[in-house]
Amino acid sequence: MDKTVHTIIDPDLCIGCGDCIRVCPKETISLQDDKAMVTGSASIACGHCVAACPAGAVTVTNLVAGGMQLETVTNDDRWLPHGEFDTTQLFRLMRSRRSCRNYRDKPVPLNVLQDLVKIGISAPSGSNCQQWTFTLVHNRPAVLELGKAVGEFFRKLNQTAGNPLLRNLLALCGRRELKDYYFNYYQEVKEKIDEFETTGNDFLFWHAPALIIIATTPGASCPKEDALMAAQNILLGAHSLGLGTCAIGFAVAAMNRNRSIQVDIGIPADETVHAVLTVGYPDETWQGLAERKRVSPRIFSG
Repeated sequence: MDKTVHTIIDPDLCIGCGDCIRVCPKETISLQDDKAMVTGSASIACGHCVAACPAGAVTVTNLVAGGMQLETVTNDDRWLPHGEFDTTQLFRLMRSRRSCRNYRDKPVPLNVLQDLVKIGISAPSGSNCQQWTFTLVHNRPAVLELGKAVGEFFRKLNQTAGNPLLRNLLALCGRRELKDYYFNYYQEVKEKIDEFETTGNDFLFWHAPALIIIATTPGASCPKEDALMAAQNILLGAHSLGLGTCAIGFAVAAMNRNRSIQVDIGIPADETVHAVLTVGYPDETWQGLAERKRVSPRIFSG
């Protein structure tokens, strides 16, 4: 990742408190003659120094001022101190969000999708590399076009998996993926493809009017984690904006195995897709919050 230093400190404004130095993860800044100065040769452009400075003396020039302002809701740029948010309502939001598979026939405005991307990139990323990309499929015909390409991929995969000699031979060689696919997904996928061809029922994207596709460029330290943390932000943000979402793993698998599918919609072949999210106005309501299977966390005390 690019670690070029873009940090600038105004010595006339600096009060020498050292707060920027204490929060810097790369030792980019040090105190010289009671003033903060840029002395390091690397930076991850996290902006911690800017946010910590009480005098407004620090600037990181490759961070876009105002770039995180949402267009469709009121912005509040005050930092929220630890412990001052309502955890009850946060957890209620998390448990209220469910995968949506029924959408109204109503388009999602492009600026709403763009706001969701900004909500997504507020997530952390490994070494602050931010090497994620976002592709907005923002109308129903475009969603359908991608759905047909993904469906064709699985049609061909089913033809391959339907060959018992091939899948068993591969399993004997230690490559069980095709055999596992056959027993877990083959019949369901076949039925859904047939249903789509005869009735037009969209079993893949559930008739959603829009998609957000999250990918990463080569070189990120933990690309999948970065993308999925951004995806979770989007899922929660969408619910708060009155939208339903659903993560579509079948589409991710198809694009990972056949990069021409993503290239056809403008995603470069060297990018790796990690999440495909349907987005739309939900045509469903719920009476209760999500429950989960019991989890017993391991405890290590040293």
